[in-house]
Amino acid sequence: MSGFIFQVPPRIVFGAGSARKIGEEAARLGNTAMIVTGRSSTTRTGALDKVVASLEAAGLTAVTFAEVESDPSVATVEKGAALARGKNADVLVALGGGSPMDAAKGIAILMTNDGPIQKYEKKQPAAAGTPIIAVPTTAGTASEITRFTVITDPAAKVKMLIAFAGIIPKVAVLDPELTVSMPPSVTASTGMDALTHATEAYISKVGNQLTAVQALEAIELIGGNLIRAVMNGGDIEARQNMLLGQMLAGFAFGNASVALVHSMSRPLGAHFGIPHGMANAMLLAPVMAYNRPACPEKLTRIAQALGEPVEGLSLRDASFAAVDSLEALFEETGLPGRLSEFGVTEDAIPQMAKDAFASGSTNNNPRVPTVEDITDIYTSIL
Repeated sequence: MSGFIFQVPPRIVFGAGSARKIGEEAARLGNTAMIVTGRSSTTRTGALDKVVASLEAAGLTAVTFAEVESDPSVATVEKGAALARGKNADVLVALGGGSPMDAAKGIAILMTNDGPIQKYEKKQPAAAGTPIIAVPTTAGTASEITRFTVITDPAAKVKMLIAFAGIIPKVAVLDPELTVSMPPSVTASTGMDALTHATEAYISKVGNQLTAVQALEAIELIGGNLIRAVMNGGDIEARQNMLLGQMLAGFAFGNASVALVHSMSRPLGAHFGIPHGMANAMLLAPVMAYNRPACPEKLTRIAQALGEPVEGLSLRDASFAAVDSLEALFEETGLPGRLSEFGVTEDAIPQMAKDAFASGSTNNNPRVPTVEDITDIYTSIL
């Protein structure tokens, strides 16, 4: 087997109550911490107050930027960077789901590099970003351990993917107690997002033996705990297993990348504002059905990780069991299943298919699609 390079992860602080250590961790990195978070949820749940209290108890000055929208925009990143510079922030605390973490990473880049942020979609920043402590309140994106950020450019109708090792958070604090307030729909969509990361990392053409081990363990953890967490938000064991599963999925896709599901989900967000996890959830089973003939052995292993009894089945039937299991899990979440429910129209599909085909993630897919293939998949769930 040829060698491979594995991306160095951040320092991990894991387990119930670990949020109390945020101030201690931040004090190692700076004196003024700017908390980057959403507009209401962390205030409503009390998570923001907990973080501020931990920072101030450790002697840091705490500044709050609570203006991050779903799928953060270029303007939000620029506004956050301006506030951070004005307050002389030397550490960022990203608190929330994937959107605050994406925003914090974009802010971190602009704190140490010239703008605009758009130029870093294709060009590596010269300097590492301001240090980040990532504190997820959802179990889905694994942005707390990856080198990726996605920033929306509304003018260009594009969701920019920026990959830069200099924005990997220095510390990831994973406290399941911060996730118990997630409503069922958010638990479901973020959990399906994590399952998509793990599944695509496993089937990716650029995966390796290490990412395969992580991806399969993530699939098993998420598949066995997602519905438990959706049905009972206070199930700490399920919440902790979901956090662990999504983190392992993050290690896997952070090194093996993702594939066609992500290529197709980004245009849905850019053109129709469909949240990333929701788009991935709707696309996962249909894309795996399309991929199945190109990787039946891997789909069989996915079926096993999902707990499907495949012993004695033919390779073909066992691989179909994985697709059926993914579809059944998605249906059990209760999430919407049709693109039309989000305003997607048939006349928009051709351009989205072209955008998806041009995405770099498409090159990692085990089955090479045409624009027509992508069009057919979109149409199948319209």
